[in-house]
Amino acid sequence: MTENELSKIVVETAIDIHRRLGPGLLEFVYSIVLSHELTKKGLSLEREVDVPIEWDGIRFEAGFRADIVVEGILLLELKSVEAIAPVHKMQVLTYLRVMNLKLGILLNFGAALMKDGIHRIVNGLEGAEE
Repeated sequence: MTENELSKIVVETAIDIHRRLGPGLLEFVYSIVLSHELTKKGLSLEREVDVPIEWDGIRFEAGFRADIVVEGILLLELKSVEAIAPVHKMQVLTYLRVMNLKLGILLNFGAALMKDGIHRIVNGLEGAEE
């Protein structure tokens, strides 16, 4: 399955979860429910993935933690905030570059309408728009 095919499943699932739970819960709650629903759909994923970084010739094992990585190719960053700030999008792009991934989805479950809380961040993915 491609990044774009996976992203469609993720977005549809996130919208359904938001519709049923509503906005305003902790990110952790949405992460657990989203992971559960994606697993039910037969997708493999990892939560709270430690991603190493290298600096000055030294490898730091836990440079940051990615919220969810689906099928090893799609990064999901979850927020539950009033509004997404530009730094949130830059964070996802940096994660994509460090992890050598092409597509990330920033999901803000704090948005009143989930469609307003979905942001695709691309890192050289052909056929995808930001």
